[in-house]
Amino acid sequence: MVTITTEVATTDRWDDLQHALTGGGDGASCQCIWPVLRNKDWNETTLPQRTEMLRAEIDEGPPPGIIAYVDGDAAGWIRIGPRARQARIANTRMIAAATAEPLDDESVWAVTCFVVRREYRGKGLNGELLRAAVDYARSSGARLIEGYPVDTDGAKMPSNDLYHGTARTFLSAGFERSAELKPGRTLVTMHLSV
Repeated sequence: MVTITTEVATTDRWDDLQHALTGGGDGASCQCIWPVLRNKDWNETTLPQRTEMLRAEIDEGPPPGIIAYVDGDAAGWIRIGPRARQARIANTRMIAAATAEPLDDESVWAVTCFVVRREYRGKGLNGELLRAAVDYARSSGARLIEGYPVDTDGAKMPSNDLYHGTARTFLSAGFERSAELKPGRTLVTMHLSV
């Protein structure tokens, strides 16, 4: 039986975060900076710049996500934090049009990315990461969490298409569907009582 634990991504866990991001998919090249930059700004960055941006974000705090461990090995990552600090959201028309919340509201948090190393996929890590992220958001004073998952409708999809998470993962964790963003993508929300 495997033991899954989660920890907030702090400076002293930098090597673990890098290990979690480099196990397959786009995590290594993205460095989970995609959600915090507008498209134009993203296109002007290099991998070393994105790596340094993530390191600076973690060093400055608050930590922008959670690392999952399987039997002590860094196995996955989820980005969660105030939605207002993730510039891509406000600049994504379908999300800006669908949300009922003011885009500059710091009490609204967003889950924007999941990464799981290949060897740990299919073990329920996304669900564990999401539960830990909800707890982290609640303890940090978030009022509401949004997610923008892919609704696979049970179909198998390439892992690189699933970095937003799946609707099933969010709904199983207690999120509710709030709006359709486009076919196959939905806005989900969870209201938190702090």
